[in-house]
Parts: sequence; structure tokens; C-alpha cells
Amino acid sequence: MELVLYKVENFIAYVTLNRPESLNSFNYESLCELENIVDELRVNPEVRVVIFTGAGNKAFSVGADLKERKSLTTQQVKRNLNKINQVFTAIDQLPQPTIAAINGFAFGGGMELALSCDFRIAAQDSVMGLTETGLAIIPGAGGTQRLPRIIGESKALELILTAKRMNAELALQYGLLLKVVDSERLIEEAVSFANEMTKNGPIAIQQAKYAIKQGMNVDLQTGLQLERKAYEITIPTEDRIEALEAFSEKRKPDFKGR
Repeated sequence: MELVLYKVENFIAYVTLNRPESLNSFNYESLCELENIVDELRVNPEVRVVIFTGAGNKAFSVGADLKERKSLTTQQVKRNLNKINQVFTAIDQLPQPTIAAINGFAFGGGMELALSCDFRIAAQDSVMGLTETGLAIIPGAGGTQRLPRIIGESKALELILTAKRMNAELALQYGLLLKVVDSERLIEEAVSFANEMTKNGPIAIQQAKYAIKQGMNVDLQTGLQLERKAYEITIPTEDRIEALEAFSEKRKPDFKGR
């Protein structure tokens, strides 16, 4: 059985964690499968937006497979930790915009996967949190670094130190989510939002994402230089010329990603 499902339709990639019997938890094999898919996504010109979700209707992902974890040696635990960090960093650094469609539980590493995405949309009945301190460990796949950058230091400290579980509405109030929708409309909403991006120039979308994410970690002047270099990449593209021609001809542009 494939532990991670992957398909591409209409410029949107769908990546589905496929271990519903274990609430889509991550074992080592599933992390390796996910890593291979992310490597393919990075260079696939047909993918303009990526949607991550979980199989079934109970969980996005509850994080590490604790049944597997209990049987691992200390060395193997470190191996898994290194792997999940590598995979989530690769997701964070994908050139395409990424959306986490959170269906059900998203705890620990599952929440950290969502934090690695650019946007998070959750079903109304979702419950989420970085609950690791309740297991006498800490978030180890980027949670202590990405969460405060998204919602601020004080709120991140509160959620991590208390291992608090949030419903979707509270997560929305905290600024963790883009929107909350009825569970049966979750993928539909994610696709609708993705289509708002796929209609635009794909090279421009990727360069804008790059400028924003890289610029957040540098001073303003360095960020402005990054922005200018990213802009310059769009100037010689066929898509930029197509946009000008479409405007003058009063039609929708047909972008090719070239």
C-alpha cells in the first residue's frame, strides 16, 4: 500500500498521507515516501500549487507513530527526527505555494507539517496543537521556530508549554489558519483558493513567494534587493509578454510558465 498518495490535476498537486488506520501518523517509511514526492514536486513544471491533506475523515496527521517509536533504539529515533526535519524543510522551501487542508486531528508532527505549508485551511471539526511537552519532549520538526514566526512569541509559548489543543475557531483567532470551513467543503475550498493562484503567472508566483519568505529573515534593504532580483527574473519571460498582449486584446492570459 502506498503510504503517501500523489496526483496532479489542472496544475494542482494533491499529496495525501495514507495511513488512516493510524490517524496518518508518520513512520520512517512514510517519511521516505513523502520525501521522494516532495523532490519530484520541486522540479515538476505542471505543478503550480500543492495541497497536503490526510486520508479518511478523522485526522490530517497525529504526528510520529508512537507504536513505532516505542520499539526504536535511541539511534533510530534520531534518524527519524533528522528525516522529518529534512522533509518538512523541503516542503517549506518548495517554490510552489503550499496549502495544508486540515481534516480532523493535527497534533505534533502533523501540526508541524501544516506549519511548513504557506497556508492552512481547516475543517470546522478539526482539533490541533503542538502537544509534545505532554509526552516529555518538545516539538522537533520546526514547531518551536515556525509557530512563533506565524502567531508571535507569547502565543507560541502558551500553546507549546501547555500542550494546548485548539479547535478550529480558536486556531483561526490565534492567526494560525487562513479560514475554517465545513468538513465536506474542505478540499473544495482548498482547490478554489489554489485556483486563485494558478490563474496567475507561475514564475511570478514562485518569485513573489521566494522574495517574501527570504525577505522575512533579513533587514529591509537586503529584502528590497532580493525583491528586485526576483522581479528581474520575470522580465524576460514569455508569460510577461503574454500578459501584456492579453491585456491589449481584452482576453485572459494563457500562461505557460516560461
